[in-house]
Amino acid sequence: MPISIPYVYKYSFEYAAIETVSPLIRRVTARNPSGFTFNGTGTYIIGHGNVAVIDPGPMIAEHIQALKSALHEETVTHILITHTHADHSPAAAPLKLAWNAPTYGYGPHGAGKIADGIPIEEGGDMDFTPDHELRDGDIIHGDGWTIESVYTPGHTSNHLCFALLEEKALMTGDHVMGWSTSVIGPPDGDMTAYMESLEKLLSRDDTVYWPTHGTCIKDIKPFVRAFIAHRLDREQQIIACLKQGNHQINAMVPIMYKETQPALHPAAARSVLSAMIRLIDLGKIRTEGPATLQSQFYLSNPG
Repeated sequence: MPISIPYVYKYSFEYAAIETVSPLIRRVTARNPSGFTFNGTGTYIIGHGNVAVIDPGPMIAEHIQALKSALHEETVTHILITHTHADHSPAAAPLKLAWNAPTYGYGPHGAGKIADGIPIEEGGDMDFTPDHELRDGDIIHGDGWTIESVYTPGHTSNHLCFALLEEKALMTGDHVMGWSTSVIGPPDGDMTAYMESLEKLLSRDDTVYWPTHGTCIKDIKPFVRAFIAHRLDREQQIIACLKQGNHQINAMVPIMYKETQPALHPAAARSVLSAMIRLIDLGKIRTEGPATLQSQFYLSNPG
């Protein structure tokens, strides 16, 4: 039976408008809805007067102007990036110039893998390099707000969440979203790291999540446990497909994702590949040579 995840699909928002969602958090939503971004990228503004901006978003003129207009009487002191996908970080460049504000992030695209000598294909925002690199547990002090950097690789190797300590609120980027699971596409995406990063959240005392796409998640621990259970269920689906004689990912995806739009199957295949790599590392399946979308996979112990 598929794992039930209590997604939140309905909430109020308006494109290119500033919304107050908590005492210290405001949001401006970019007009870039899609099967990967839900209603669009939510850029978060932390504090009042001297503020931080989290995930300035895509290079959309309307969105960039909306942020400039919303903050024209305030001072942006920090621009924080959860990760370097094209719907999160590109607008940092023009807004940095407009606000004269430094950028903060884990590192350039692929930073978490390149550091280990693993080559990363292009596909993210390759132009972004933070002015200041953050690591797990780093603290940023602002005017009336304090943010802790929480390293959560998996969706990308440079993914960070940001904890607003005054509200016990975690800005989760694409690590945990309220409307969908995340695509984990290797080599930069890493299912083992992703599962470890989910487990990491269970040991924290946050009380609410604010993802970059969609609205807040309030009952957070059961939500994260459901995400973990969902991924473990996907692994069991893979093993079932192998037992049925389906040895390639392109044969498994229509079975495993029969309720998903076919247009999203290529992305789903990337997540299946990442799950395959994790299962290989666990010794449960095998393949000849490096695992790819075209590989043939087999159970390590067919009996």
